[in-house]
Amino acid sequence: MANEGSDIDEVNYALDGVGEEEEDENAAQEEDDNDMEEDEEEYTFRFKTGMNPLDFVDDNDDSGIQPYQRFVRLEREALADKKRKAPEQCHSEEPPSKMAREGDISGAKIAEIMEAMDYYGMRKRSRKPKKRGRRKGSKNRVDPKLTQMQGDATFHYACGDYDRAKAVLCEVIRLAPNLHESYHTLGLVYTSLQDYKRAMALYLIAAHLDPKESPLWKTIFTWSIEQGYVDQAGYCLLKAIKADPKDVTLRFHLARLYAELGHYQKAAVTYEQVHKLCCENIDALKAAAKFYKKCGQVEYSIQILEDYIKSQPDGANVSVVDLLGTVLMETKAHDRALQHIEHAQTVNARKELPLNLKIKAGICHAHLGNMERAQALFNDLKPENASKHIDLVTKVADSLMGLEHYNPALNYYLMLEGNIEKENGLLYLKIARCYMSLKERSQAILFYSKALETLQDDVDARITLASLLLEEAKEDEAISLLSPPKDSDFGEAPSEKSNRWWADIRIKLKLCNIYWNRGTLDDFVDTIFPLVRESLYVATLRQKGKSKKRLSKRDLVERVRVLDGPEKDNVFRGFRPVAAPSDLLKASRAKKLLQKKAMEKEKRKAEALASGIDWLSDDSDDEPQKENREPPLCNLLKDEEHHQLIIDLCKALASLQRYWEALEIINLSLRLAHTSLSTEKKEELRSLGAQMAYNTTDPKHGFDCVKYIVQQHPHGVAAWNCYYKVISRLENRDTRHYKFVRGMQGKFVDCVPPILISGHQFTICSHHQDAARKYLEAYKLLPENPLVNLCVGTALINLALGFRLQNKHQCVVQGLAFLYNNMRICENSQESLYNIARAFHHVGLVTLAAFYYEKVIAICEKDYPIPKLPNENPDSIETHKPGYCDLRREAAYNLHLIYKKSGALDLARQVLKDHCTL
Repeated sequence: MANEGSDIDEVNYALDGVGEEEEDENAAQEEDDNDMEEDEEEYTFRFKTGMNPLDFVDDNDDSGIQPYQRFVRLEREALADKKRKAPEQCHSEEPPSKMAREGDISGAKIAEIMEAMDYYGMRKRSRKPKKRGRRKGSKNRVDPKLTQMQGDATFHYACGDYDRAKAVLCEVIRLAPNLHESYHTLGLVYTSLQDYKRAMALYLIAAHLDPKESPLWKTIFTWSIEQGYVDQAGYCLLKAIKADPKDVTLRFHLARLYAELGHYQKAAVTYEQVHKLCCENIDALKAAAKFYKKCGQVEYSIQILEDYIKSQPDGANVSVVDLLGTVLMETKAHDRALQHIEHAQTVNARKELPLNLKIKAGICHAHLGNMERAQALFNDLKPENASKHIDLVTKVADSLMGLEHYNPALNYYLMLEGNIEKENGLLYLKIARCYMSLKERSQAILFYSKALETLQDDVDARITLASLLLEEAKEDEAISLLSPPKDSDFGEAPSEKSNRWWADIRIKLKLCNIYWNRGTLDDFVDTIFPLVRESLYVATLRQKGKSKKRLSKRDLVERVRVLDGPEKDNVFRGFRPVAAPSDLLKASRAKKLLQKKAMEKEKRKAEALASGIDWLSDDSDDEPQKENREPPLCNLLKDEEHHQLIIDLCKALASLQRYWEALEIINLSLRLAHTSLSTEKKEELRSLGAQMAYNTTDPKHGFDCVKYIVQQHPHGVAAWNCYYKVISRLENRDTRHYKFVRGMQGKFVDCVPPILISGHQFTICSHHQDAARKYLEAYKLLPENPLVNLCVGTALINLALGFRLQNKHQCVVQGLAFLYNNMRICENSQESLYNIARAFHHVGLVTLAAFYYEKVIAICEKDYPIPKLPNENPDSIETHKPGYCDLRREAAYNLHLIYKKSGALDLARQVLKDHCTL
């Protein structure tokens, strides 16, 4: 026996409960318990073996005949005997007397009838007014034998003979399953045997058979909390409160349970009920006000506190006034807070106002503009006692700094600097902010540095300190402050690295800004490029269609556990889960989804077996699903500042000749942010894309950019030059180009550049007839254009060298006519003479070719600047060698070929020596 004293007390408790008569319901607290009754749900009552105690009633015993039935039988026999003897009484001379009538019935039967009448409480009717309802104790009268058996079992339990006690109690339960004392005593036996699981089950049965037994519900509640059955604990606690509505302690436990589970609204209501039952319980009132405030019901929180203060004319509790003042000050109602504090001072005029209320009154005066009265109330806070009132000094300083009174706020902060045992980073941070507001950058830098020694992960403080260092022209220190530590790549898991201060996006953006202003493009690109590319990639995935997140089977089962509870083999099941409504909704949905998946799996299995296919279970649902990726820069496509960052990144990539990456960023930005980007930003991005398109080995990625430039400037020669420069570098035929040029020709009939580009494309493919036709179309529009005449002339000469043309000489003459027209328009320029000489050389008229080559050699042409394309930088420095516009070297080389072929080797050698030697 573990503890004899406690066992004896439990035995006495069990004996006291034996034979007690059931009492009427106490409805004194029905209004307070209405909400609690709503929380109670139905439950399932079953035994571990699946048997019902009511099935064990013995029907073979004679005593099984009900007393009422025996009474009816005896009464019928007496009436029959009376009718049989009635004729004999008619022939009698003397009238029957009362004693004679009573003698007709045997004494034994009268005794049996009286016994039955006594058993059911049948008595002579009283003249007193009849009470409604049944008489107390007339329904569940316990058999004395069962009472004796319960007493024996209690005795065996007290003596430590648990086996005999269990045997007797099980027999009592078999004979009378509705006696709660038997279950309670048996629960005590199992408790002594340390079988707490069965003991709790028996206690639950006993409690449900006698719901008014509040101590029993309390015991079960305590056990449920210890074993982690939160749902069962809440249920039992509600039952205990219903059994004993006036027990304030139970409601306190319920409020704490609600608070721990996050049900702040219910916790606030319960604490308020506690205060109503016990008005002296100030802690319950304050707890209710705090939880109402936490739920967002600030006005009601203020109301219940004010109602309590009004109900105390002799002076309310100071802590309540303090809490009310705090709540009102947080809602900016400083005037109301000051009124309550002054009222408390007026009521308790003999007592001095506590220091915390004085400070609150001073803060209220400061917010109301009465700085003199506020300072008078703050005078109690001095440097010598600041260490004793750290919280009050901090509140005063914070309030003054919030009101932009930085000098007095700084004085109070400095009071605490030497009075704090450990280094307080927050204090140094506040001091630094005061100094920064007072334009004292050196002191601000000093205290920010002290603050970061303790608060290393404070990103805002780090960025602010970096900005101050930049104002002091200390760029290297700012970069060092924002750069990751050297050992940041070692000793930490990836998840830990992502939470460190150097992984914060604000740090990286600040660092990129410093690199860009400093001109270190390599560091700028290395820092910002991964963030921009990742953000654009995530935005692309989301634009394709946001797939609904699929939970794995493991996650669904985990959610359903909220409905099942922690224990499945308990006697009582189905307690309402003590969880948030959102969690209950998720659990219900998960349960339905699991049922749906199970049905689909069975259906697939049946189909597979019907088809003769071996069934293999699909466990793909158990694989964890990939989480939705979040972009590093959330507002990259919406924020104007981030748009400029994209343009700066593309410029930096172009300067570093990383054209592929720049084109990738440009194309993604134009496709994803076509609505949020301004027109200027779009033009700038497309211009950059066109510039990089003809600098890459495969310019097809920049085709859209140059196409847009041409669409915006359809008659601009420079735009068409840029377009053709990109198209001419395409290795394969691009159908987009042909469709675009054909569309532009149909849309702009009088536009010459697309016609010339089509002719150039035919010339490249050696379709000289089609090229000549296109060039002649351009000639009709611009007959005096030197380029058009040159193109027509060269196309006709190339056509004349073909095999199909019959009238070749006429075609050659026509081509030379256009070339002479070009020379006329260009006023015998070196280039026009070289074109004629090259045409004569091409058709075999070498004498005329040599004549014109000599004319070209005789002319010295100066260099001219090459025209800039619309997407090129006009300030870029040209790197061409001198003489890039002079054609004398080319003419001399072609002339030497003519001399060499004619046999004049010395003359050919001399021409090369004079004009083609470095």
